[in-house]
Amino acid sequence: MKQNLILTLALLGLASIGNAQQVIPLDTALWEINAQSYVLENYKGQQAIYLQGGSMSPKQVTFLNGTIEFDIFLKEEAAFPGMNFRSVESGDMEQFYLRPHLPGKPDANQAAPAVKGVTPWQLYFGSKYSFPYDYKYDDWTHVKIVVNGDKAQVYMDFSEKPHLSWILFHPAQAGKVVFRGGGASGMHLANMRINPNAYELVDFQPGIREPIEGLVPAWQVSDMFEEKGLEDLEDPANLQRLIDERKWGGTIKVEEGTAANISRVQTLYDGSPGETVFARIIIQSEADQVKLFHFGYSDRVVAILNGQPIYRGNNRWHSRDYRYLGTIGLFDAIYLNLKKGENTLLMAVSEDFGGWLITGKFDNPEGVTIKKP
Repeated sequence: MKQNLILTLALLGLASIGNAQQVIPLDTALWEINAQSYVLENYKGQQAIYLQGGSMSPKQVTFLNGTIEFDIFLKEEAAFPGMNFRSVESGDMEQFYLRPHLPGKPDANQAAPAVKGVTPWQLYFGSKYSFPYDYKYDDWTHVKIVVNGDKAQVYMDFSEKPHLSWILFHPAQAGKVVFRGGGASGMHLANMRINPNAYELVDFQPGIREPIEGLVPAWQVSDMFEEKGLEDLEDPANLQRLIDERKWGGTIKVEEGTAANISRVQTLYDGSPGETVFARIIIQSEADQVKLFHFGYSDRVVAILNGQPIYRGNNRWHSRDYRYLGTIGLFDAIYLNLKKGENTLLMAVSEDFGGWLITGKFDNPEGVTIKKP
């Protein structure tokens, strides 16, 4: 019978510490390492690996529930070291990582999923998925994650109380554990441990985010195409050809009461060309009228109403100034000149980094209805 954690101890030669807890030795035969470079060395009193620009995963290990721990020697620089768990071939996984360049800030760290390889931290933000923490840069930092079913908690530096509790994003399934060393300059990691028997949660109180009322609940999504196809929209024939070439089939629903995640139905990093889709809603209007439509997107968008382009925008990370995060919300609005009857609103959404997202609502929905996809 398969256990939650599959460790072939005889093959791997793992050292057992405590009650079934496993310290995975820093032996390259036991690890799958994908990095620009790495060095095994004694550092600040620990047998450590200096992992530069990459990640490492223990071989022949699958993880479902339990505790994952590691030590990291942080640098105060922009980097995102941490861990992925329940990582599967589709690119779906759960994640927790640090932002050591933001000590004490509300977003000093991040719990987030990856959906088909895309991490939508621009959707999963705020106190529900991060917490302020004053990092140290002259000693080791200890990180512990406890996972049980659809729940997880993180503890920093041997705290008895969790710093963050959250509901996991994917259905529970066993997968890889992956440790990340941060950015190109690298960081030291040590004492990677996995205990499949320690999955008790303590005072589990996840954060709450108030949903945005009145959002379009679902969008139809086209197949992917290359963003350069949107360059010449002043020629109606070019635009109509681009629309006519699309295939439809996927439907995405609003998550977190905030936005719909396009990565649920499209795979950005599957090797095929394209980083853009049309997200579509059909609006039934009771009369010829102008309606204000609030919307949000990530990363770039072109809005097209009844075959006519009416808006182009860029909400990408750092697109507006060097601090700009590009988080998703109803930060833009357009006046839709609706005709009586059926109207088609297309949002051509292109993605680079941080989440492939779309959302919207009418300022005053009286006299309009959204047809179900």
